[in-house]
Amino acid sequence: MKKYITLAALFAVVLTSYSQSLGYQDLALLFSKNDANGTARFTSMSGAFGALGGDISVMNINPAGLAVYNNSSFAGSLNSRNTGITSNYYGIYRNNEEDFFNLSQAGAVLVFDSAYKSDWNKFAIGFNYSITKDFTNSFDARGNSGIATFRDFPLDNNIPTIDYGVAEEQRFFNNYAGEINEMNIAFSSVHKNKLYLGVGFNFYDLNFTQRSTLVEFNKDGNGNTLDANLYQENFTTGAGISINTGFIYKAHQNFRFGLSYQTPTWYTELLEESNIIDNGGFRINDVQFDGDTEISVSNNSTTYDNTFGGNFPSQRFIYKFKTPSKLTASAAFIFGKNGLLSIDYINKNYKNMKLSNANFSVENNFFQNELRNTHSVNIGSEWRFDRFSVRGGYKYEQSPDKLAFDSDNLEGYSLGGGYDFGNFKLDFSYSDNNRTAPYNFYPGFNVNSANLILDNKVFTGTVTLNL
Repeated sequence: MKKYITLAALFAVVLTSYSQSLGYQDLALLFSKNDANGTARFTSMSGAFGALGGDISVMNINPAGLAVYNNSSFAGSLNSRNTGITSNYYGIYRNNEEDFFNLSQAGAVLVFDSAYKSDWNKFAIGFNYSITKDFTNSFDARGNSGIATFRDFPLDNNIPTIDYGVAEEQRFFNNYAGEINEMNIAFSSVHKNKLYLGVGFNFYDLNFTQRSTLVEFNKDGNGNTLDANLYQENFTTGAGISINTGFIYKAHQNFRFGLSYQTPTWYTELLEESNIIDNGGFRINDVQFDGDTEISVSNNSTTYDNTFGGNFPSQRFIYKFKTPSKLTASAAFIFGKNGLLSIDYINKNYKNMKLSNANFSVENNFFQNELRNTHSVNIGSEWRFDRFSVRGGYKYEQSPDKLAFDSDNLEGYSLGGGYDFGNFKLDFSYSDNNRTAPYNFYPGFNVNSANLILDNKVFTGTVTLNL
């Protein structure tokens, strides 16, 4: 049986705290992934640039590739993302589709030839801004599990109280917002036109918001109904840093290989503000429903509202997080001026993720025992016809969950083209990737997760100016 990840472990309390918002295990995984944004040339070849270089986005993989540039250059990219999320909850399908538009990347590379005789004949420095992860998404799910969790009306004066234990429907609405912005500065040099070395420093700014609402419609056996709404929200901000280094070796004019390593990203202070606290909420069998709760019944004109009178308490919590490290091995085959084929293999160390600054033993044990180090492959190709180029790529990224379904692994393809006008270039790309994922908004109860099918289509356009 597949083990679903969503687990709401917030703070050390005696009661089990119910939460349909993401727990810290889920947030850690979410904050560790990226969208592989970059220039249109980069995305059209599925990011397979570890041994290739010569693109501003290579700083995110192997900074040694900056010294492949022959001239100083600037590149800026815009992308348009179409995301479709289909939910299946107890046989009821809901389709959600949205479009988003971003300045996804802007950066420059400055190239300096050695002014004196030296085996180190070129030096390059690069600066780049990119959106590493765009969280903005939303979906809803609805169906009937047959299990009523909100069974009592807190203001019920009947003896015994009425049991609204017949489930009619559950609805769940979820909205994400925010992004991780990345700023890179990297240095690269080449020795005897064969060995390219580079080092990069990466700075991250994280902003994440989740707002979720769970709605239940239940009834008793005498025609009385109960409607319950549980609203939860989470705002997380923080800053992080990582370092990457690597080399590319030109073994032959038609073949080069590379290796790079990126350290974990260290978020030394993640600040969370949340309403998922005991606000006189609702308790069922020692399970505390924390958040803003509103319950109404058909046989009572009074509505129970734990935020009545402007009572909206929240809490602040600061914690630390270390993301997985990443190792990339690459090879590129160059067919003169006609074309190329590039392959990257990536190993990501999810087992070594770590949360700290509080009692995160459950979460850290989960990382060690239930996650795996993932294998990913990116393949890209480019073919040139005078000033015009056509490109294509394929990517595969393994899910970090040991018990994941094959469909939870991300697969995607990409294609694109570009035209070189001499002093500037125009490039365009289209990429499509898809995967499945569970979302359990009833952790702690014998209720199935909603099954999600996620499909992302991204159009990217890039202008490159030779400086």
